[in-house]
Amino acid sequence: MEKYLSQLNDAQLAPTLQKDGPMIVIAGAGSGKTRVLTFRIAYLMSQGVDPFNILALTFTNKAAREMKGRIAEIVGQSEAKNLWMGTFHSVFAKILRIEADRLGYPSNFTIYDTQDSDRLISSIIKEMGLDKDIYKYKQVRSRISSYKNSLITVKAYYNNPELMESDAAARRPKMGEIYKEYVERCFKAGAMDFDDLLLKTNELLTRFPDVLAKYQDRFRYILVDEYQDTNHSQYLIVRALSDRFQNICVVGDDAQSIYAFRGANINNILNFQRDYDNVKVFRLEQNYRSTKNIVNAANSVIDKNQTKLDKVVWTANDEGPKIKVHRSMTDGDEGRFVASTIFEEKMQNQLHNKDFAVLYRTNAQSRAIEDALRKRDIPYRIYGGLSFYQRKEIKDVLSYLRLIINPADEEALKRIINFPARGIGQTTIDRLIVAASAYDKPIFDVLKDIDNLNVNINGGTRNKLKNFVTMIESFQVMNQNANAFELAEHVVKVSGLIKEFNKDGTPEGVAKMENIEELLNGMGDFVEGQKEIADSTASLAEFLEDVALATDLDADKGNPDHVALMTIHLAKGLEFPHVFIVGMEEDLFPSAMSMNTRSELEEERRLFYVALTRAEQQAYLTYTVSRYRWGKLIDAEPSRFIEEIDEQYLDNITPIQEQRFNPMLDASIFGDIEPNKIRFAKPKSPKFKKKEERKTPENFQISSPKKMKPISKTNGGSNLFDSKLTVGNIVNHQRFGRGEVLKIEGAGGDLKAEIKFSNGAVKKLLLRFAKLEIIS
Repeated sequence: MEKYLSQLNDAQLAPTLQKDGPMIVIAGAGSGKTRVLTFRIAYLMSQGVDPFNILALTFTNKAAREMKGRIAEIVGQSEAKNLWMGTFHSVFAKILRIEADRLGYPSNFTIYDTQDSDRLISSIIKEMGLDKDIYKYKQVRSRISSYKNSLITVKAYYNNPELMESDAAARRPKMGEIYKEYVERCFKAGAMDFDDLLLKTNELLTRFPDVLAKYQDRFRYILVDEYQDTNHSQYLIVRALSDRFQNICVVGDDAQSIYAFRGANINNILNFQRDYDNVKVFRLEQNYRSTKNIVNAANSVIDKNQTKLDKVVWTANDEGPKIKVHRSMTDGDEGRFVASTIFEEKMQNQLHNKDFAVLYRTNAQSRAIEDALRKRDIPYRIYGGLSFYQRKEIKDVLSYLRLIINPADEEALKRIINFPARGIGQTTIDRLIVAASAYDKPIFDVLKDIDNLNVNINGGTRNKLKNFVTMIESFQVMNQNANAFELAEHVVKVSGLIKEFNKDGTPEGVAKMENIEELLNGMGDFVEGQKEIADSTASLAEFLEDVALATDLDADKGNPDHVALMTIHLAKGLEFPHVFIVGMEEDLFPSAMSMNTRSELEEERRLFYVALTRAEQQAYLTYTVSRYRWGKLIDAEPSRFIEEIDEQYLDNITPIQEQRFNPMLDASIFGDIEPNKIRFAKPKSPKFKKKEERKTPENFQISSPKKMKPISKTNGGSNLFDSKLTVGNIVNHQRFGRGEVLKIEGAGGDLKAEIKFSNGAVKKLLLRFAKLEIIS
């Protein structure tokens, strides 16, 4: 037996050695499914299967890269390079580039991201004179996306009266016209959006039987990771490609199907055995990631779901600590609990920031967590926020580069035709759009032939437009020989972008320059990295495709030692030693928008299962008594998911607190109690500290080598604070964070300190009330 196979247990070995025929691997969380996929591919290659005949589809580019790296260690770098491995979108973009002419597209078609689609749809709504409050561009884009993922083309839409009626009932009767115009404009611009990469692949395989036969013959062995997250469009592509040889292996976990909101269909995995004959079923049930308490707690929750495949996840790992449940009064308190717990765990157990993750149901919840982490000087990174490639200055540079590759790209052209400013106003751009529509040509073709076309533009503007065309064409000539980095460096200088951003001496302007510099650095790295890849030219087209298909989780930028903050959806496939799941409240998690049907609630429960099984050693569940939502403080109640965990796996660590109580009666109606009429004396307080005063993660204060001295006490209004505070002291304030004392003035109860805090704010604080601690 191959040496690497000895690393597998019996349950993992069986599917790895299963060479032919349809098979499904039902893999519990942390059970080593990636290892099985990796070793199975290596085993197929060792059995004489040509890597060119293997197609492996993964959920993220990151997973594909890691698997390819592991396979290369076993079979060698040169052989691993020949595998077709990547996400659905990246693999099918590659096929579409090869076969683009069949569908009437250029092979260097642009891939529109969400922002590009939003801009185009917004333009169409405006041009059609529709009410933008009814036709909200994001809702329209989402609707068009769901059409495409359900394989509802424009023609199919107009053949479906029910769809048209539902859009009319939603006061959007022009939905079909917008969809039609959007599709036509994308086609004219030589562009596909993300949904097109699947829709057009389906069209290619359906309309051209010879193309289907070609790829069926090529992909004799197909492996699909995270099969429970495939949508209908992806499912049909896999069915079509695997139909000839039926050597298909799908791996997934129905308990981790959490993407119904973007079209994922759990029935794809539930019904796999009906789709193919003689399917072999394998189960990976041993969890290698988490402790017994975490695995058993997760099992006790997911057992409440009725729609599921049979499996019993177990682990041989240690018992581990129980899951800690904490109640806070507000979301601000919740953030402070998370930050202080991370701080204390790091100090006591020599842990790193990267050992912690904070998971939440919605992005908006990150603010309170961020505030608290900043106050503690704990570095963090938000995943899924505005990614590097979505920043304005980066989009500007990329638009120039996209126009060089594909001059028909209308959105790129409109973005940069007058940036930096060249005296080409919006009226001119509008006239160009009208002319392009009248002559049925891309705008750039109109610009090239502007002297011979009837375009209502004066001579001065005409010359500016010709200069713009000359500049872009000079870049296109350079693109024939230069690599991506050389060309981009030339473009940012000649176009005037560097000069434009250099003019702005503000911190924001400097940050934009740094971002452009970082983009060029990234392109330099890309060019270097492509040298290792067979058949790569490190061209601009390759770089732009890499960017278009990149995800925010694919690469860590900056300091790798940071606390990870992300939504639970983004956490799928990741693992951390310590995980905080915050906002465990009804109507937040489970979401109020996902409790209308049993299937929606079961998806929320699967989402909680995913969150809990990200933890390797310790999980924390936190909830609040009240939370700010939509600008109002509302009462909250604990999530049903906490109650669904068997209580033997839970440890309630909430400090004993006085419950807030607002009496409904006025106490004065009962009269006054005179002291001499009190019959029973109040017992004296015990000498020891009450439980709620002992040190807990919640009241643990930021520490340093020097012991902290509180400088304010509040028992009365007289001057009872400690006067040891001096100018130059470094202090910590619960709300404002760390700062330096610049000045002390006043006397007695009016003694004030002027403090400059680390965020730049200067505050004058009345020491009688200020809750300060001296750090040094």
